[in-house]
Amino acid sequence: MTEPFTRRRFSVHEYHRMGETGILTEDERVELLAGDIVVREPIGTQHAGTVNRLTYLWTSRLGRRAVVQVQNPIELAKEDSEPQPDLTLLRPRDDFYTSAHPTADDVLLAIEVADTSLRLDRRVKIPLYARAGLREVWLVDLTTERIEVYREPAGEGYRDVQILQRGQSVTPEAFADLTLSVVDLLG
Repeated sequence: MTEPFTRRRFSVHEYHRMGETGILTEDERVELLAGDIVVREPIGTQHAGTVNRLTYLWTSRLGRRAVVQVQNPIELAKEDSEPQPDLTLLRPRDDFYTSAHPTADDVLLAIEVADTSLRLDRRVKIPLYARAGLREVWLVDLTTERIEVYREPAGEGYRDVQILQRGQSVTPEAFADLTLSVVDLLG
């Protein structure tokens, strides 16, 4: 007979304290998602190369119009979460977020690159981003070579979801003057 167990959820503050005291080290690949500490999978070459391409693409096209953050935390305190999207376009700030992690209000666009993380990204992170009110999230699905665009957060999901393939293009809401092709994003 199996005994039921109780999960211990952590707050963002407790998660930070674990890092400060050495319980979690800087080299550990973990994220706080809805109170759970989740171990992140190793990054493969296709995933890493795609993140590099996206970083170059956004920094070269946006210049100083946004802070391009790569695999760094955004704090979603009301969700007890501190995810690390693969790429986040943030509102420019003079201190480049050295005084505090960005929050949902700072995020112009969050991008997840998915191959082995596809289930986690779709089932956990996208709903988490919707609950936190992130206005726009893109999922770069390397398994199908498609881009999923999520807009208009509503509860556990998004009202507007588009799936784009090669030959199509997309314009981020925060940068209406910038249109990117799926090929630009996938390579």
